[in-house]
Amino acid sequence: MSAELISILVLVVVFVIATTRSINMGALAFAAAFAVGELVADLDADGIFAGFPGDLFVVLVGVTYLFAIARANGTTDWLVHASIRLVRGRIALIPWVMFVITGALTAIGAVSPAAVAIVAPIALSFAARYGISPLLMGAMVVHGAQGGGFSPISIYGSIVNGIVEREDLPGNEVALFLASLIANVIIAGIVFVLFGGLKLGGRDAGEGSEPADQEDASRLDPAKIATLAALVALVVAVLGFDLDAGLSAITLAVILSAFWPESSRKAVGEIAWSTVLLICGVLTYVGVLEEMGTIKWAGEGVSDIGVPLLAAVLLCYIGAIISAFASSVGIMGALIPLAVPFLAQGEIGAVGMIAALAVSATVVDVSPFSTNGALVLAAAPDVDRERFFRQLMVYGGIVVAVVPAAVWLVLVVPGFG
Repeated sequence: MSAELISILVLVVVFVIATTRSINMGALAFAAAFAVGELVADLDADGIFAGFPGDLFVVLVGVTYLFAIARANGTTDWLVHASIRLVRGRIALIPWVMFVITGALTAIGAVSPAAVAIVAPIALSFAARYGISPLLMGAMVVHGAQGGGFSPISIYGSIVNGIVEREDLPGNEVALFLASLIANVIIAGIVFVLFGGLKLGGRDAGEGSEPADQEDASRLDPAKIATLAALVALVVAVLGFDLDAGLSAITLAVILSAFWPESSRKAVGEIAWSTVLLICGVLTYVGVLEEMGTIKWAGEGVSDIGVPLLAAVLLCYIGAIISAFASSVGIMGALIPLAVPFLAQGEIGAVGMIAALAVSATVVDVSPFSTNGALVLAAAPDVDRERFFRQLMVYGGIVVAVVPAAVWLVLVVPGFG
């Protein structure tokens, strides 16, 4: 049995044990990374830790720390009420407002996880207050981010269009953007219907779980004003100056803690540590897979298939499956060059294939193992995290199973480009 196949089977075992024994999957993945790295891949500790997502660790800790402070001093409550006033109390519109906001942020140049890190805590605080499904709200935020993610001036769009140009393939920037936008709008609409969005149409902000201290929640005080300024500063730092979202968030949280220690004292304890362990462990194992060549091995095996349409759909599925656990941009950067040989034969339309790969590799970011899904999981207040994790995992699995085939059928089979 090849080392690559062994590493995949170990990953399956990790999933089974974590699901049946209620053990943190991240802890299991760290153990698996150590065993496979040392015994199968002949990696030393440095090679194993090369895959540790230090940047994501800081983002998860920093953003949940900052928003824990915002919850403690009432700033998220104020933002919820401000959102209610914006839509004139119509709760059903809020998930779509969050979809549009995250889409606009990524369309103008925000990295998708940065946009989700900014919007998700506010959106999920609103969901908790008004009894909206956190899965519905989280999915709307992530799909919004991906909907705007391939505009010609966006990060994802610029990267993919650059790869296309470098590989001397036919490209269409507008088609790529519209393919992602339309796919995510359709998925968001389905999610909205299936997870209770239509039932929100008969409710307004005056119904349900409105707090007795609404007047206090709506009043600004120095701590809330400073926290709002910190949130604006986070947006400016990330979008305007391209600073790291995690480091910026931690710095702002520390400044707020120094001035208002009484409301910030418990915030460190509210950082989603179990989520941090889970995500960092799984991604460290994925890093071992990349280091030992398992991902490249799988991609090359598919590209060698002699039937172009079959190879195309399998590449879409590989992109979706791997991206659910790893960097979407990294996967696109690897898969598009792998698709070059049979795209050059002219039997597959390059524009449609590239759009299908891009959508397949990003729409699955609702998975709790991806950066965006992890941010949603970490940001949700007052939820059973194990149950919410399972919901995100099941939903992510459905997206992985359905979307690649759908975009292949719509974009690749007709031969666009």
